[in-house]
Amino acid sequence: MRFPRYEIREDIHIRKLISCYYFELSKNYKYAGEKHDFWEIYYVDKGEIEIDTDSGHFCLKQGDLLFHEPDEFHSPKSNGKVSPNVFVVTFECESEPMSYFLRNKLFHLNGKERTVLAHLMEEGWNSFGPSPKGSGRILYPREGAPFGSEQLFKVHLETLLIYLIRAGHGNSDVEATPVPREKPESGMTDKIISYMSDHLGDNLTLDQLCDHFAIGRTQISIMFKKRVGCGVMEYMNQLKIDRAKTHIREDVYNLTEISELLGYSSVHYFSRHFKKSTGMTPSEYAKTLSGGYTRIMK
Repeated sequence: MRFPRYEIREDIHIRKLISCYYFELSKNYKYAGEKHDFWEIYYVDKGEIEIDTDSGHFCLKQGDLLFHEPDEFHSPKSNGKVSPNVFVVTFECESEPMSYFLRNKLFHLNGKERTVLAHLMEEGWNSFGPSPKGSGRILYPREGAPFGSEQLFKVHLETLLIYLIRAGHGNSDVEATPVPREKPESGMTDKIISYMSDHLGDNLTLDQLCDHFAIGRTQISIMFKKRVGCGVMEYMNQLKIDRAKTHIREDVYNLTEISELLGYSSVHYFSRHFKKSTGMTPSEYAKTLSGGYTRIMK
């Protein structure tokens, strides 16, 4: 017996990708502007940024996502106070439901949408690397990319678009999906991370964290491995580097002051640690900001 085949309907279909970038912008970043014949999503991962477009002026904060329709002029700039991190994807899509984003451009992502966005960024990093010919405006497959990474990137992008359109239509024709309750250990991990972020200059030890939160070394290590994929102290060191980058981009403190704020014994040790994590010294990182940004993902 031959069973009938059901052909799956695709309401949103991404035809081609143009670019995928993660920018760490300085607080004085300003771009003259451009327009192009494809879609662009502009997501603020950290900080704030302002964007002038044909549709109006937008002030984006962390968690905000803005759509630029094809042939729409847009010009982003930092506000002079906060140095933002932004994730930008440009793509072709001629699916009719994309007309929704002609009328609805600015979104503040909820938890489910941010999760999809995080997967999208992860697969962008997995999929695309620097072009061997040095052209920063051409997507190039990353050597040794994990199996299926480009397809997952496309799927996550389409999923994000679908979720945003669903939310705009009030999910009237979609059965509501219950939001799982936060597991206790997940909430505890977030509290520990928040505490670490507030005390980056105190050189906290693992034992001090365990004592403060009345938790065992083994348990806290398991929690962090599960939540962020690395050990506790490794994660705290990464928090220090991220904070150092922000300080450098905001240009309020010099490198000696930054090293003291983050609890390093000397600016030389800070510089070595920074280079080990980023591949460049703090001074070299600062020089990349001469054009207003440093590009992390191509």
